[in-house]
Amino acid sequence: MNHPDFRVKGKIFATLAYPTKEYGMVKLHPEQQQNFVDANPEAFQPVKGAWGRQGSTSVLLAKANEAQLRDALHAAWQGAQTPKKRKKLPS
Repeated sequence: MNHPDFRVKGKIFATLAYPTKEYGMVKLHPEQQQNFVDANPEAFQPVKGAWGRQGSTSVLLAKANEAQLRDALHAAWQGAQTPKKRKKLPS
């Protein structure tokens, strides 16, 4: 998709330069996303649409400090390693 991405176990947990070079994206759990947005709404915002509701979080890199970026990347990396629980369909 013409921008760098970061993966663990084949899953993307972060990207750079999307939608523009000023931004990155981290995939967080929705609760984690809300915590980052609450702590620094100038830097962290949910991606628009369903991806954002599921935790994809846009990061304006110039507005996030090093500790926030490290914490967000670590949370996204950990989340990508944890297998998702599948919902059982009713029989």
